[in-house]
Amino acid sequence: MLFNTSEINFTCSKVMGILNVTPDSFSDGGRYSTVARAVDQARIMISQGADFIDVGGESTRPGAPEVSEGEELARVIPVIEAIKQKFDVVVSVDTSKAAVMTAATAAGAALINDVRALQQPHALTAAAEADVPVCLMHMQGSPDTMQIKPGYNDVVAEVRGFLQARINACLDAGIKKTNIIVDPGFGFGKTLAHNYRLLAELSSIQALGFPVLVGMSRKSMVGNVLNNKIDERLAGSLALATLAAQANADIIRVHDVAETVDIVRIVNQFLAVKNNSGVDSDRA
Repeated sequence: MLFNTSEINFTCSKVMGILNVTPDSFSDGGRYSTVARAVDQARIMISQGADFIDVGGESTRPGAPEVSEGEELARVIPVIEAIKQKFDVVVSVDTSKAAVMTAATAAGAALINDVRALQQPHALTAAAEADVPVCLMHMQGSPDTMQIKPGYNDVVAEVRGFLQARINACLDAGIKKTNIIVDPGFGFGKTLAHNYRLLAELSSIQALGFPVLVGMSRKSMVGNVLNNKIDERLAGSLALATLAAQANADIIRVHDVAETVDIVRIVNQFLAVKNNSGVDSDRA
């Protein structure tokens, strides 16, 4: 399934299911490290209502080591091919490497989700040649350094300025405006206060004029408030997803698809009434 952002109805939030095919991701590392397990998890998330499946072969948790190009290709390409053979769903590839972008889109990925915003060697060229939507994320530093005393004078202004600069670089490289999505990068080089300020002022990122993806599922911005472990963060993650849906985030990237889809439907119903756009009065 190919698309550009103008073809997606973003009048309500879409849900992206996370599929990490890595041994060391912060929440589910190792659970889907075989093709069979990964495809089965994709099937479950699609049945639960996921609009996108985001396949990642390199952990970007704080302190994560880099993965070689060959290893990342070996992890993600067979999974993308297998998902596309079985399901009609938009598959996203979570990568920063140009070669992985090229191979993944050839295998059927229809979106590139890059935490480094196409700043790695040849990434801009690879994304332009692939001619699929790209998600540009803000990160201060790199995964191995990003949470070592992150600092900003004005986090919202600086994140927005970075994203605007990357948008301009994409357009200059020949990437279509309708192929650009932005992500403020919750948890990537931000303190607790930075994360919640960005969420509170998400409209400033939306004012750039591009679809906005948010990824807050099970992150430390939940755990540091509730003082709980990663596998205890469902309620907190759903609270953040609710706030994101109320703020009209276009794509919400999550581990817990079924629960998030339910939340999006409830928020949509609420917003329909609030905005006087109608509601099905026959349903009690």
